[in-house]
Amino acid sequence: MSANPVRGEAALRVAGAALVLRPTFGALVAAEQELGPLFALVERAAAGQLTLNEIAGLFWHCLHERPEGLTRDRLGEAMVEAGLAAITPGLRTLIADILKGR
Repeated sequence: MSANPVRGEAALRVAGAALVLRPTFGALVAAEQELGPLFALVERAAAGQLTLNEIAGLFWHCLHERPEGLTRDRLGEAMVEAGLAAITPGLRTLIADILKGR
């Protein structure tokens, strides 16, 4: 499955798998319950103060389909293996969609 930008989706490639991040209402509510208010999250992102745990949490909750066997810890490890440069575009897309909506 490929990301559909019209739907507000972002692509993320980790551990050789193409993942789709979809910031649905339910996903964002779950992320907010874990990570705190979305506006504060966006402000921390703008200030360069997001932690890997926060990024992994946001990605985890926004994953459209989780490949079998993918755990949150494995997602985090794959993010580190891929590097910040590889995961930043997906993060940027999610944050922009949170701010502007679809």
